[in-house]
Amino acid sequence: MVKPQTVLETRNLTIRYGDSAAVIDVSLRIPAKTVTAIIGPSGCGKSTLLRALNRMNDLVSTVSVQGEALFHGKNLYASDVDPVELRQRIGMVFQKPNPFPKSIAKNISWAPLLNGYRGDVDELVEKSLRQAALWHEVKHKLNDSGLELSGGQQQRLCIARTLAMNPEVILLDEPCSALDPASTSRIEDLLVELAGRYTIVIVTHNMQQAARVSDYTAFLCDGRLVEFGPTDRVFTRPENSETEAYVTGKFG
Repeated sequence: MVKPQTVLETRNLTIRYGDSAAVIDVSLRIPAKTVTAIIGPSGCGKSTLLRALNRMNDLVSTVSVQGEALFHGKNLYASDVDPVELRQRIGMVFQKPNPFPKSIAKNISWAPLLNGYRGDVDELVEKSLRQAALWHEVKHKLNDSGLELSGGQQQRLCIARTLAMNPEVILLDEPCSALDPASTSRIEDLLVELAGRYTIVIVTHNMQQAARVSDYTAFLCDGRLVEFGPTDRVFTRPENSETEAYVTGKFG
């Protein structure tokens, strides 16, 4: 079996907020065009680790980073890396849907146009909404505000907005935590569909969701990587007793 290419990698990555370490000495390889889930108890460093992969932590003044985070082998924190350009290649969808206070169409087209997109804007809008499984629900109201959509539709709009930038990687930070079960199911189906074209990393507190959508799972506890491997193995034959306790609901 051919081993998938590594797209993102951390090497001995430690991230601190002031004097407090949120991520400690994490080394991890994320394969291309797969879904990797990051699971673990609240406060274990999941979101901090995720945000390190496109330098969103740069926006927090007290953060310091040691070790390396690599994208195709290049250190994301090197002095010649432009964080804005990096975030176009490694897009992010947040826990709470955050559409722009603009029309549905402008939610999709605004950032590409700002970054010099010269193609057919209508085509870009339709393609992005189709990829996010939202086109048929909104195609007759593209000029309506994105804020008028339901929570689940808003989150798919945010995914479509990310896709419009043609990223290679999509990071999702608990994207379904504020959604009802039906909307959650649509997002999960969408992630499975997108995985063949994009590398996806998802932080989730929902272990059933991790088991349903991911190919690989990383289990963090107290900022440290306890176990990483194929999701089926991590959930059914974990190698670490802490992992076994967590996935069987006996943790703590």
